[in-house]
Amino acid sequence: MYRALTWWLLAHGVDVDDPAAVAQHVADPVIEVSTDPDDPWVTVDGRDVSAAIRTREVSGAVSAAARVPQVRVRLIAMQREIIARARAEGRGIVVEGRDIGTVVAPDAVVKVFLTASELARATRRTAELAADPAATVTTTQSEQARRDRMDAGQMARAADAVEIDSTMFALGDVIAMITGLATQRAGLPDTARTTR
Repeated sequence: MYRALTWWLLAHGVDVDDPAAVAQHVADPVIEVSTDPDDPWVTVDGRDVSAAIRTREVSGAVSAAARVPQVRVRLIAMQREIIARARAEGRGIVVEGRDIGTVVAPDAVVKVFLTASELARATRRTAELAADPAATVTTTQSEQARRDRMDAGQMARAADAVEIDSTMFALGDVIAMITGLATQRAGLPDTARTTR
């Protein structure tokens, strides 16, 4: 959601380093996100921006936009609404973000604080940016470190979160660990455990 809003701001020429300008436009875009893991998408004003929000340009600007209090108020409210809707429908939901377990959903049944070494994160992110010739592991690691410094205030681990260091694990292994934890914490039968 923060990336989607940032994409809209950049597309409309709004200076993300100007908090007043960002605040003025925070309610303008219509942001929607899929909650179907088999059909993930993000739209802004009806346009699919699922790939566009993962560009280096958006990555480099998202932290500045996310620090604006009005942005956080709007998007936290949207995230809480999505979570409440899932609960009202009697289904679970997986929500990820830097402050989900501490701010957005502090009463979540399962909280995971997922980490990896800076190099592992940069290597994975660079692979996602394979189409961008300027995206090297070194560049990505530097950009990532800058965002981490800017986002430090939202990166606290919830006291009841389980920390998983994914540095040495493949994606499937991490998914298995998290679904196993969710199954255990939620008191679900083992048949509810799934991996992709």
